[in-house]
Amino acid sequence: MNLASAIEQTILSPVVTISDIDRLVAESIQHQFAGVCVPPFWVRRAFRERGSAPLLLVTVAGFPLGYQMTETKLDEIRHAIDNGADEIDVVMNVSSFKTGIPWTKIDIAKCAKLCHDSARLLKVIIETAYLSDSEIVDACKLCADAGADFVKTSTGFAPSGAQVQHIELMRKSLPSSVGIKASGGIKTAEQATALINAGATRIGTSSGVAIVQYINN
Repeated sequence: MNLASAIEQTILSPVVTISDIDRLVAESIQHQFAGVCVPPFWVRRAFRERGSAPLLLVTVAGFPLGYQMTETKLDEIRHAIDNGADEIDVVMNVSSFKTGIPWTKIDIAKCAKLCHDSARLLKVIIETAYLSDSEIVDACKLCADAGADFVKTSTGFAPSGAQVQHIELMRKSLPSSVGIKASGGIKTAEQATALINAGATRIGTSSGVAIVQYINN
């Protein structure tokens, strides 16, 4: 796999300006990344800056802990789609998941239906840092059954991010039709390559440019 074509470049910062978004899009087009992941507020701007370039526009819903009511997540998704997003990364409700109530699956299924009805893809962030291995397996199966197109490791705001052993576990637990997005703490080409070899199909990182420049040098 061409590493650049697997990268979704993002900005992991509490303060993001319009110049950051413009630079993110321009660099991602230049390096032929798979896509950019931007805050919901900046989707419309990124859509404009992307133009006709073959760059996926990704944003988030239910950030950062997934505690929002389902109706709130759905409203976020609708606005994101209206503003031009191609894919939505929604945070699983870890609270309801840990509690063991069935609403977790219903929540994801409603988000998946809305995305699919608009011909968009849904990724579900399960935040592996807060889950045991058995919970990762259960979460992956739940996401797949609910209609997720991808399962994603992390928001980037938890104590730890993507781990090779978690990607391997996720790949074993998911059908081949469901992709895996590894994200959180990925800074080097070595890390990214190891995660792809473990089964990841997308890499979410704020270090995409440095990674591809290292490979090309």
